[in-house]
Amino acid sequence: MSDAGPVGIVLVSHSAAVAASVAELARGLAGAGATVPVAPAGGAPDGGLGTSAELISAAAASVDRGSGVAVLVDLGSAVLTVKALLAEGDELPTETMLVDAPFVEGAVAAVVTASTGADLAAVAAAASEAYAYRKQ
Repeated sequence: MSDAGPVGIVLVSHSAAVAASVAELARGLAGAGATVPVAPAGGAPDGGLGTSAELISAAAASVDRGSGVAVLVDLGSAVLTVKALLAEGDELPTETMLVDAPFVEGAVAAVVTASTGADLAAVAAAASEAYAYRKQ
């Protein structure tokens, strides 16, 4: 782990409840407690379904400890919102990465890996590898 702190994780969903629940699940299954900063960024600012650039930016800022921020998303327009923020260049912490990973399994893998002190590339790789998890 860098002296700056662990990689932060942002979970972007179209639903505030889904984002918060997946964050809680990932923290619980990882046993990471408060050691890995995880923030949900779900729903629209009015509480409805959607994605919010403002909520995503605020969540990323809240988990940034200087080692990078991994952003996992649930559905297509969340991807577009995060890509737009990354393209703007100053809306997210410098070392922010959109991670191509399944939302639930990827979140757990990301938090577990971040809790070991791994860098952003390793956290992103672990989350992406969750696509290969077999359920039978």
